[in-house]
Amino acid sequence: MLSQAGQVMVQQVDNMMVGRVGTTELAAASFANSIFIIGMVMGMGFTFGLTPLAGHAWAAGNHRKAASLFRNSFLTNFVMAIALAVVLYGLSFFMEHMGQPPEVVDEAVPYFRILVISMVPFLMYFTFKQFVEGLGNTAIAMYITLSANLINIGLNYILIFGKLGSPAFGLNGAGYATLIARVLMPAFFLVVFLKRDWLKRYFILMRDAIFLKKEIRNLIHVGYPISGQMLLEVSAFALSGIMMGWIGEVPLAAHQIALGLASVTFMIVTGIASGTTIRVSHQYSRGDYKNMYKAAMASVHLVLAFMGTTALAFLIFRGFLPKIYTPNPEVIALAAQLLIMAAIFQVFDGMQVVMLGALRGLADVKKAMVHAFFAYLVVNLPLGYLLTFTANVGPVGIWIGFVAGLGIAAVLFFIRFRKQYQVLIGKNVH
Repeated sequence: MLSQAGQVMVQQVDNMMVGRVGTTELAAASFANSIFIIGMVMGMGFTFGLTPLAGHAWAAGNHRKAASLFRNSFLTNFVMAIALAVVLYGLSFFMEHMGQPPEVVDEAVPYFRILVISMVPFLMYFTFKQFVEGLGNTAIAMYITLSANLINIGLNYILIFGKLGSPAFGLNGAGYATLIARVLMPAFFLVVFLKRDWLKRYFILMRDAIFLKKEIRNLIHVGYPISGQMLLEVSAFALSGIMMGWIGEVPLAAHQIALGLASVTFMIVTGIASGTTIRVSHQYSRGDYKNMYKAAMASVHLVLAFMGTTALAFLIFRGFLPKIYTPNPEVIALAAQLLIMAAIFQVFDGMQVVMLGALRGLADVKKAMVHAFFAYLVVNLPLGYLLTFTANVGPVGIWIGFVAGLGIAAVLFFIRFRKQYQVLIGKNVH
């Protein structure tokens, strides 16, 4: 949970510090991140295919197979990272045509290009992370992520505001800090692998492994539906951010604050979902389907308790939380309204991500991509657009679309997992 939350806290610390520079800079960060997160999450999702496959190999005691998967995953993820970076950098030349205020675009483009460079080390870190988590160890990634966050905070202070003799880079300073922190993350993992014998053996076994088309196809086969599902969800949020920019600078900044706070809780439950993937994949490999189901339901209970608590916190402190990001009273007032909607969708958001974690543990991911397409692109985005621009509900209309899309996704994913469990139990009986 701490490892996953750490990924998004880098962005939130950037927003909190950048918000002190000005509303334009905060809106620019929102616009740039709305586009960058599409590629980032797509790449992250692609790496997630390694976790259940490595988990199955580890549970079966086949360490040579796990090492081979690790080696082939590095190749596929590196190629994916380069491809995403090239595409995203190309998109930067079209950002001025996306209907945003000119002053926001001027600030957003250079910041966005710095983030794009960080894509390659970021996905290399995730390759390490997903492999080690497939082996059942989640602590290493947590320590590395927390260390990187501390480095990012220190560098933000120096580079954004021009401390300790550094020029004041403003928003770009946040980008440079994030880039440096993301370069260090895979480097830290490499040191851990070389220092710990139980991990170093996989490096040794990797020397004898070869690049296998079959394994690469298998990694892609599992990884691309996960990536596609995550892409559909984050695209709905990203495109909603662009629509918010059509309304104005203040709604865009308020949207970034509310979405940023919701993304922190989302990434925490993504940590629970990652744990669910590990537990389900291990029990599934052993044929222990009843305990596999119990592990998934235990995660559901954890998510309901946690997201219910955060929903209450959003409601109670909705007037205070936006002040952490900005002193602008207009932005604070609108962000407080949006946090009411964020509180409502907390439980749905947690449920859908943890049930996805369970389905990933089964390597049953293709159907989830179809469900995600319906929930986010057929329901979420059109409903948000109609309420906001046709029914004139305003910025809240976009967030009502979030509630509907996430609720439908949660129900569909739960039904799918329940159905797959019943099939497995039926096979086990016969």
